[in-house]
Amino acid sequence: MHPVLLTGPRLTIREFHHVPRDVDALHAIFGDPETARFLPFEPRDREDCADQVALYLEEAENTPRTVYRLAVTLTEEGEDAVPLGNAVLGVEGHPGQRAAFIGYALRRDVWGRGYATEIARLLCDFGFNTLGLHRLAARLDPQNLASARVLRKLGFQLEGRLRDDLYLRGAWHDALQYSLLEEEWPTGG
Repeated sequence: MHPVLLTGPRLTIREFHHVPRDVDALHAIFGDPETARFLPFEPRDREDCADQVALYLEEAENTPRTVYRLAVTLTEEGEDAVPLGNAVLGVEGHPGQRAAFIGYALRRDVWGRGYATEIARLLCDFGFNTLGLHRLAARLDPQNLASARVLRKLGFQLEGRLRDDLYLRGAWHDALQYSLLEEEWPTGG
């Protein structure tokens, strides 16, 4: 595995570690019903989050690597700081297609600080400038207005609404599909 380490002005994106600190941090995000309302799954318990971290580490060993599920920490606290969020970039389809999706989630107590924009910017830079991708996509709940603002700020274009895209919590949910192409991404973000 070639570990990923992305550093921005305030945030560092790194591999998860299968240690209590990282599992607890993921649970603080995925286990919070308010945070999980915009995620494509039910809130998860701590054991599920421990299983998720183990899966992330397994996925990181795949060759070629197609999924990057990463921890987000404050740069000033050092590489091994307690994560305050997670980030994902998943390569879609055949590698020659050079397409991927991105996603991010933050602990509720750090919402509104611009961290999601920095995470998305780091993921875009990684995808286009390091992985050589042509297209990045993101799907979100139409009610997640903050995430829509983040994507638009970085130049993502709304492609459309996917009707009844996800069945969760006893109901169908639509999704908004956004995309960004490599020629639309300024070098260095």
